[in-house]
Amino acid sequence: MRYTITGRNIEVTPGLRDAIQDKIGKLDRYFNPDTEVIVTLSVQKDKQNIEVTIPVKGNIIRAEESSSDMYVSIDLVEEIIERQIKKYKTKLIDKKQAAQSFSELFINEEPTAADEEIKIVKTKKFAVKPMDPEEACLQMELLGHNFYVFLNSDTDQVSVVYKRKSNTYGLIEPEF
Repeated sequence: MRYTITGRNIEVTPGLRDAIQDKIGKLDRYFNPDTEVIVTLSVQKDKQNIEVTIPVKGNIIRAEESSSDMYVSIDLVEEIIERQIKKYKTKLIDKKQAAQSFSELFINEEPTAADEEIKIVKTKKFAVKPMDPEEACLQMELLGHNFYVFLNSDTDQVSVVYKRKSNTYGLIEPEF
């Protein structure tokens, strides 16, 4: 794999570079040698953040983790990426086209119990009430959820507001 490692508010030392290549290098068996891995390290106050992005044909495998120690963050993000790869494998429909970034050995490997299909265990129905995005954020906070689906009174479309890690809000509106 080819690594692009950058640092924001942190110098990428040879020790950090080696740790990243050792940990993320464990994922080598899943990918072709020319697969690109983009790693961004950053420090904010006492948080050591790592973000790993691996573009694969038509999709992006991405994980972000933070802790008080960069080496712990590297360990945690590697585990997340590996879980995502195993889930993604079960979704490959056209193995020859969609799996160009993955190694033949990984594609032909038998699925394990951890690679199970996604199962929906609960379905919830509710009335979608017209409201503006600010009111939807308030409703989301009152319910204690991370997201809220509503009928946007400004656009007459079903929209979603969500809470971001930085305690700010995002709005998703469909485009037809």
